Amino acid sequence: MGIASAKCRLCRREGAKLFLKGERCYTKKCAIERETRRKPPGQHGAMAANKKLTDYGKQLREKQKLRRIYRVEERPFRTYVDEAIRRPGVAGENLLQLLELRLDNVAYRLGLAVSRDEARQLVSHGAFTVNGRKVNIPSYQLRPGDEVAVRQEKRDSEPIRSNLQRRGAHMPDWLTFDVNALTGRVVARPTREQIDTDVEEQMIIEFYSR
Repeated sequence: MGIASAKCRLCRREGAKLFLKGERCYTKKCAIERETRRKPPGQHGAMAANKKLTDYGKQLREKQKLRRIYRVEERPFRTYVDEAIRRPGVAGENLLQLLELRLDNVAYRLGLAVSRDEARQLVSHGAFTVNGRKVNIPSYQLRPGDEVAVRQEKRDSEPIRSNLQRRGAHMPDWLTFDVNALTGRVVARPTREQIDTDVEEQMIIEFYSR
């Protein structure tokens, strides 16, 4: 099975677009867009689609969906949940903020990568600096005021050049980007209204609080 098929299966399993394939997710090639591929994968997919989930099952699916959207493994994801619960405020919103403020996600949101997987690879290869210092840790937590820039040595690389040419005009309000200097800035922590991730985050908190 190819990488494309494997990623599309994840979207079909969750019954929602997880935007794992970059530009393909916005075209009619997307498996979720194709009527015949809307059921979950596998020979029993149609049966699974009609099966009523328990509360536990719904919570599990939301947890898996969020993990897959942000490309986070179970152990670090649980760490994010624990931190979200410890912080003051609404735990579900805290969890989304922690995930949104990862360096790989911010690079993706700035339009410097077509997917979070590509953003993670670019970060790992040292394509960006944070406040002038090279950072190659995808999970690095950014804070309001932090500046993310494309390193001078990477500005002419093929992925960066291609992504800059096709980056869209939409960007979250909690980020700014200077296309001439190739620098982005975290203006503030994102609010729930500013995060377009389609997930019931409170279900995830309840899943880990059982």
